[in-house]
Amino acid sequence: MGRDGDLPLFETKTARGRIAYKLYAVSVFVGICLIWAYRASHLLPVAEETDDDQYRRRRRWVWIGLFAAELWFSFYWFLSQFARWNPVYRSTFKHRLSQRYEKDLPGVDVFVCTADPKIEPPIMVVNTVLSVMAYDYPPEKLSVYLSDDAGSELTFYALLEASRFAKHWLPFCKKFKVEPRSPAAYFSTVDRDDQQPFDGGDGDRLVEKEYWWSVKKLYEEMRDRIEITTRLAQIPANMRKEHKGFREWDLVSTAHDHPAVVQILIDGREPKDVDDENHDQIPTLVYLSREKRPKYHHNFKAGAMNALIRVSSNISNGPIILNVDCDVYSNNSEAVRDAMCFFMDESKGHEIAYVQYSQIYSNLTRNDLYGICLRVLNEVEIAAMDTNGGPCYIGSGCFHRRESLCGMKYCSKECGGLEWREKKDKNEKQSATVLENICKVLSSCTYEDNTQWGKEMGVKYGFPAEDIVTGLSIQCRGWKSVYFNPERKAFTGVAPTALLQALVQQKRWSEGLFQIFLSKYCPLIYGRGKISLQLQILYTLYMLWAPNCLPTLYYVSVPSLFLLKRISLFPEITSLWILPFAYVIIASYGYSLAEFLTCGGTLQGWWNEQRIWLFRRTTSFFFTFLDTMVSQLGFAELGFVVTAKVSDEEVYQRYLQETMEFGSPSPMFVVLSTIAMINLLGLVWGLKNMIVDAQIIKVLEQLGLQIVLCGVIVLINMPAYQGLFFRRDKGKMPSSVMYKSVMLALLACSVAFYC
Repeated sequence: MGRDGDLPLFETKTARGRIAYKLYAVSVFVGICLIWAYRASHLLPVAEETDDDQYRRRRRWVWIGLFAAELWFSFYWFLSQFARWNPVYRSTFKHRLSQRYEKDLPGVDVFVCTADPKIEPPIMVVNTVLSVMAYDYPPEKLSVYLSDDAGSELTFYALLEASRFAKHWLPFCKKFKVEPRSPAAYFSTVDRDDQQPFDGGDGDRLVEKEYWWSVKKLYEEMRDRIEITTRLAQIPANMRKEHKGFREWDLVSTAHDHPAVVQILIDGREPKDVDDENHDQIPTLVYLSREKRPKYHHNFKAGAMNALIRVSSNISNGPIILNVDCDVYSNNSEAVRDAMCFFMDESKGHEIAYVQYSQIYSNLTRNDLYGICLRVLNEVEIAAMDTNGGPCYIGSGCFHRRESLCGMKYCSKECGGLEWREKKDKNEKQSATVLENICKVLSSCTYEDNTQWGKEMGVKYGFPAEDIVTGLSIQCRGWKSVYFNPERKAFTGVAPTALLQALVQQKRWSEGLFQIFLSKYCPLIYGRGKISLQLQILYTLYMLWAPNCLPTLYYVSVPSLFLLKRISLFPEITSLWILPFAYVIIASYGYSLAEFLTCGGTLQGWWNEQRIWLFRRTTSFFFTFLDTMVSQLGFAELGFVVTAKVSDEEVYQRYLQETMEFGSPSPMFVVLSTIAMINLLGLVWGLKNMIVDAQIIKVLEQLGLQIVLCGVIVLINMPAYQGLFFRRDKGKMPSSVMYKSVMLALLACSVAFYC
């Protein structure tokens, strides 16, 4: 291979400025220790003449509660340091990959999963499918599988339309080097930016321009047909007659009661399946809807993934598997080659089980209204996991080594060779119809009975966060993983455009994570001796999202309530004990802001993220904690909630204007509004004590920090007050929520004031 053959296919660089960060962290830790010392030394309040025993006892228990909350925050802050201590960043050398292995690149099977055509529209699904079919990768080594867990013939129809349009789209992408390769994203970008694809008027340019517009017209016609068919919920009669696949729905009763449906729409083994421009081969395209019966648990997305693994093993059997959600289109046509740089690196590639890409969203507002982007988590925290054995598997945008996903343990001797064996010789002579029938058996309800699927093989069952526990189990079998966050992001998804959607999504994530922590797969137990202690702690950091609700709820409500009786819970402003509190607050939030801005955010975006983290901790995480405890006691079972990918046009317009959307009544909004009202009442009463009673200096000295805390919470909740009292659009807080929250807040304040 020459000198170039000795060079790696990727490199790793450590983050800069770590020494300065470690000095900062040590100083904050010293401040935290001083806060502990203050709480412990002032546990018994100094008695005053006006105090009675009941007052001192009440203040002592409130003090202990505040101390416990601060101990938890300190513990969680300590865990979070492992997510910032030493992050690393990767870069690849694709030209070296092409020079060495262009003819030996492994096959890649791409899994796209959808579950409901109403909240995951078929046109969105096929745009994702077309984007991954158009990868800059040998098409004969690329196979795309769509798992439709709704068993919808509307989705099948849309995929059939996409299979025909793909013969125009793929050569178009190659000719014009299109990015991104989702037709909807590409053409909307051109229209939005008012770009002219062609300038000049020579003959060749005019031909190209005509070709460009013809493909755009073909896409718009396909889009319109799919959207009309979806809206009418009726397949065109001519299409139903043309394709045998629609006969499969003669046996479908409902989305939860139907036989397996497997259709090979494009067979990459057949020379006839070529594009319409250059007559090049195009990737295999397969539709799968696994069998579902009411008496069999279908295990949600994990079950769909395992069915895809088995079906693909009998059709293409690519050694590498990529899975993407149906709303996450490919934003970088070279993402596959980037992943291969890790898997095929001669020095370290053999130990890598999966390559996890970062997740971003195409519809974020400039200041990320709902904090969906998780900038710091993507840019810093997951990069720190990469230092200690690799990132967690986060469910989408992840390239897997098939053998590691299927349960193989890592062994340096067995896995050391660079062998990409594709065991599909026996299938190359079989017709598509025969393969479809074989795959129907593999995707039946009973196939997994008395097997290790969902346990030791494939994606794990029994957890809403099946991706996290699956990645953890792979790493505990000796494999490592890699996090890759290129400048041009590889995948782009769709973010929720309403607050309730965002909170429900966070509830689902935190619920799955907390459930893992309480199971035998708790990283501190399951990972002991298998993965590094640092990686165990990093997993634990996210699995403890839910318990954060308890100290947070205490801290944002009790100090405000005790303002009503002028009971001080913090040091006086003139006391030296105020210094550690002030330093920890200023240093922590100052660093948080600097870190956020460094990751590409805005000042308003950082403030939005602080708001949404408070909302999550007091609503999503609170209901996660309650539901999980109820489930652990055996009173209820956890379910799986699909986040809606579409929204009303009015809702979307308010989202673009960065106006927070409430709209729907929800227990989450009742909790959120009650906390907002408690703090508003506490602040008003505290200011009243200062101004009306003419005791400004005394009150500020005694309750200054408490008033500041209450004031900050009021500022954070400004959108809630607007939604409760001032807005008149449909996105305002529902009246039922307003009445409940006001009554609960008044009740809490009355109890605090008179008891």
